[in-house]
Amino acid sequence: MKLVNIGDMFYIQAADSDLRVKGEYGGAVTAILRYLLERKIVDAALAMHRGADHYDGIPVLITDPSNITELSGSLYCAPIMQSTVLFKYLNLAKDMKVAVVGVGCDCWAIQKLGEKGVISNENLFLIGLNCSRTFSPVQAQEMITRFYGINPMDIMKEEIAKGNLILETNDHQTKGLKIDDLEEQGCGRRSNCRRCEVKISRMADLACGSWGVIGMDVGKATFVEVGTKAGAQLLEDAIRDNALIAKDLSPKGIELREKTEQVMLKLGAQWQDHDFVTPEAKNEFWLKQFAKCIKCLGCVNACPVFVCDKCKLESKEPLWFESGELTPSPKLQFTRAAHMANDCVNC
Repeated sequence: MKLVNIGDMFYIQAADSDLRVKGEYGGAVTAILRYLLERKIVDAALAMHRGADHYDGIPVLITDPSNITELSGSLYCAPIMQSTVLFKYLNLAKDMKVAVVGVGCDCWAIQKLGEKGVISNENLFLIGLNCSRTFSPVQAQEMITRFYGINPMDIMKEEIAKGNLILETNDHQTKGLKIDDLEEQGCGRRSNCRRCEVKISRMADLACGSWGVIGMDVGKATFVEVGTKAGAQLLEDAIRDNALIAKDLSPKGIELREKTEQVMLKLGAQWQDHDFVTPEAKNEFWLKQFAKCIKCLGCVNACPVFVCDKCKLESKEPLWFESGELTPSPKLQFTRAAHMANDCVNC
């Protein structure tokens, strides 16, 4: 096995045949997590578990490598900001080493916390997943019923390909509709996902996804790009120890992945223009949003990068409020916007 370097790209899949069948796209991410736990490179793996149904998801912390197949794969209606989980429940990974699986905004938020010095990147191993969308659970089910004529509970998988939102049912039937047409009807992706500029999580140790997988490998392998020295070492070791199978890419696969990313970025730019044609339109939009504020601090509690000790206080009078001022006003939101301007990850 040749040395793996930052920027290298491969098709990978689990060496374990059971993981290849149970996991998505060859079970590569599942195999990586199991390897990290078995070799005690990390103490735990933080990922997603299916909740009540396909439209529900919860964060789950796995410490036993034999339980790693409990993880669910893609859940496009249940985004969980993993940095918030690290902050609220895992002491920002100060007490354990954690492998984190997340999409672009997850990895970007964790990177921001590292830049702030509030989280130790040495205790984290990031596996970034390609992402082109998440959906509102209720709206998604209404869209599937109305436009696809399918029972939402029969959906097994979603995919955006060639401008179409393709749904696959439990009996492996597929149906696709143009994503632009759906979104013009007020359906489709969340508005922030439509405007997103991070489709491939290159800030992660390993960036994984299905884009660029072609030929006989479609659905059976994961396209991985190495982002860090830690990612390169892990991939090299896992291949050497027969936890992963890797094969070199064809130039067509690399070209297809790049083309897919560029199409999604172009679509994002179009939605930015659609939502904010002018600076005045953007200001009008945010003033309308700020006018809804009742100072419940839900935004502060939900924000994945807002961990400022001086102003994130669980009290009725955080330091950035005027003492006793409880009436709604945009002051809180303007102050928060100024405070967070350089850190927003568009989650």
